[in-house]
Amino acid sequence: MSFKKQFLKSKPVCKVSFRLDANEAPEAKTVQLLGDFNNWDKSVEPMTALKTNDFTATLELETGKAYQFRYLIDGEVWKNDLQADYFVANSFGEENSVVSTVV
Repeated sequence: MSFKKQFLKSKPVCKVSFRLDANEAPEAKTVQLLGDFNNWDKSVEPMTALKTNDFTATLELETGKAYQFRYLIDGEVWKNDLQADYFVANSFGEENSVVSTVV
């Protein structure tokens, strides 16, 4: 799991590329990236599956904010990104990953 940030000079956004490695979800058929940026909407398109069985998605997020997110595997299993900037408690007694776009 990981993500890479690219702050754009032309506009106040950060392009964030999220990646869930195959070894983190070896049997996964679909993975969705859910979070503050899409209102945790479970009908969102799944991440792109690569030939390596990794899953990837790239989003443009407004700079100067922190976004909570998690991966949803096959519509059932929630997984955090271990490389997140930090973690915060959620209302389900677990934690959410956070990606910060503060410059």
